[in-house]
This record gives sequence, C-alpha cells and structure tokens, in this order.
Amino acid sequence: MKKQDLIFILVALLLIFPFVPNSFLSGFQTEFLYNKEGNWWWAASFFKFALLATMGESIGLRISAGVYNRKGFGLLPRAIVWGFLGIGIKMAFVVYAAGTPALVEKYFGVKGAIDSMKMKDFMEASANGLGGARLFTAFCISAILNLTFAPVFMTYHKITDTHIIDNGGTLAGFFKWIKLKDIFPRLNWSVQWNFIFKRTIPFFWIPAHTITFLLPGEYQILFAAALGIVLGVIMSISNLKTTK
Repeated sequence: MKKQDLIFILVALLLIFPFVPNSFLSGFQTEFLYNKEGNWWWAASFFKFALLATMGESIGLRISAGVYNRKGFGLLPRAIVWGFLGIGIKMAFVVYAAGTPALVEKYFGVKGAIDSMKMKDFMEASANGLGGARLFTAFCISAILNLTFAPVFMTYHKITDTHIIDNGGTLAGFFKWIKLKDIFPRLNWSVQWNFIFKRTIPFFWIPAHTITFLLPGEYQILFAAALGIVLGVIMSISNLKTTK
C-alpha cells in the first residue's frame, strides 16, 4: 500500500462519515440525507451521487492507471455529471417503483405486489406474508429499469466522460457544448454492448438493484449511489478492454 492509498482511505472515511448513523449528525441525516418527506430530494440525490460515485471513478482510475487523479481526468466535472445523473436516477426510481407493482399485480397476477412495495422493507413485507411478492416485484422493478433506462443512462455517461477528456478535464471545457455527432461514433460500441450491456446489466445491476428495492425507501438512493463505487471498477475494466 502506497502513501496515496493511505491518504485516499483517510479522505474516503471522512467523506463517508456523514452517512454513518451517529447522534452528532442525526438532524442532518433525518432532514436531508434520509428524509422520507422528499424535501430537498434533488439536492440530497445530487450530493450522494456526486460524492460516492465520483469516489468510485477515482478508484477505477487507480486500478487502470495507478493514480486516483491526474491532469485531464476532470474530477470536478465528473462529480457534477454524477450529481445530475443522481437526480435523474432518483426520478427513474420513483417512476419505475410506482408503475411496476401495478403491472406485476394486474398483468402478472401477483397478488399483494402493490401492498408489498408500500411496506417499509422486505422484512416488514415478510412479516405480513408478502415477502415473496416483495422479492418478485423488486426483481421486476430492477429488471425493467435496467433493460430500458440503464442503457440510455450508461451511454450518456460514456458520452460525458469523453466530452470531459476531450476538453482536458477543465471546468471551463466541461461547460462547452457537447459535440454529440462527433462523440457518438467514437464510442467503443463493441465494449459497450458486449461487456457493459450484455454482462454487467444481467449479472450485476439487475441483482444489485433488486436488493435496492428490498430496502426502506429512504436508503434506496443511497445504496444506488454506493453502487457507483462498483461502477468505477467496472468502467476501469471497460477502459482496459478498450485499450487492448
């Protein structure tokens, strides 16, 4: 372990501290991080993804290039992108979590699907005899979400990454107009399809987000943001595949 790894671990622990249950930050966590009423949901979503998912990108860079940051990587622009993507993911979660249970109960014939998702979590649903319905509905939400929303999200994320790198990772360059017609054909669609879509979606993201929708609602977007750390590792692997 190198000095940079120790520094990163210390900084990471400091950044993760606000998410750990403790009396000192209980008010901040209740009113902002985990609020059930939805107050400041967009800011909380932005904060969680900008922090945790960007941390994942740094870890991915460490795996692929041996450093946590470097000139041209654009750590701040990436954090901004992740923040706004987090808002979009939060909205997608609400839409899919509301519509899919109705689909599952009405058209798939799973009784109690809607009621199971109204309960706090899988444990409460199980205690009320709806554990199976909650598990199957969570799986369906995750599957539909990842087979429709996720490919668009992943492609847009790759486009913004390319835009950031093309502009030297600078904040000023980040706010330039994204040249979609130039970037789109330059994406490595072989890796995007054969690795990102065909492997990570069915074998990681669908199971992972099934767990997400088994959790209490206030923790779902936090868990999804934490998965961004894993995404950083996945992206580093895809970058290695691109260079081969």
